[in-house]
Amino acid sequence: MKPLVLQSDFGISDGAVSAMYGVALGVNNNLGVYDLTHDIPPYNIWDASYRLTQTIRYWPEGSVFVSVVDPGVGTDRLSVVCETESGHYIVTPDNGTLTHVDHFVGIKQARIIDEEVNRLPFSGESYTFHGRDVYAYTGARLAAGIIDFSGVGPTTSVENLVRLPMEPATKDGNRLSGIIDAHDVRYGSLWTNITLEQFRELGIPNGSRVKVSISHQDRLIYSNLVTTAHSFAEVGIGEPLVYANSLSNMALAINRGSFAQAYNISSGQSWKISLEAI
Repeated sequence: MKPLVLQSDFGISDGAVSAMYGVALGVNNNLGVYDLTHDIPPYNIWDASYRLTQTIRYWPEGSVFVSVVDPGVGTDRLSVVCETESGHYIVTPDNGTLTHVDHFVGIKQARIIDEEVNRLPFSGESYTFHGRDVYAYTGARLAAGIIDFSGVGPTTSVENLVRLPMEPATKDGNRLSGIIDAHDVRYGSLWTNITLEQFRELGIPNGSRVKVSISHQDRLIYSNLVTTAHSFAEVGIGEPLVYANSLSNMALAINRGSFAQAYNISSGQSWKISLEAI
């Protein structure tokens, strides 16, 4: 028996997530079913992809993740299960949700879900809730050991999986350029794809200032000198800071405030950020 971990953009204001729990426990009442998050912004495949890679490495080998952010539900997009190089399994629509895991963890192999076998009984006329009828059911069967990976369905080439565009952070002289990958949602911090290792190449001592610029679709949104710090308490309340987040990437925050809210900043490939030594 392996843990089953659920992620979606469903929220918890109705019965959708509870229905997925019910399907999983109907497969085996002894399953451990857990939540990654159900607060992915609606239809935001990029954010779903990021949250998987943020989390997956901390779960035991063999854990099964079900990720359902599926604006193409009911179309001809594929439903897949992948085995990662770390020995985890992800059940998801093949719509780009596997992008970050493929880049940072690696995907060993993938299979297409055979819905003739791996679909909730008597749900064949439902076309809009594959999270319940296909993904939760298949994930539970895999986590409970009712099927092994080969029982998911036919193999598909890892190279053919859908991937979202990803551009790595780059260095040009004393300037690092990247994107705002995601938010630390509750606190409004901005998490970038600029690594701590790259930042250290600038040789900026802790407590010094770095020039931060943020743009969106070639429009400058923010530009200022910001203090580098190990933690929030090293700057005054309401002051901004640049720090290394829990994934060892550089982040931007306001001590006891929300940077994202203060400057109306979102995340994704169109949100560019640079850190420059002065």
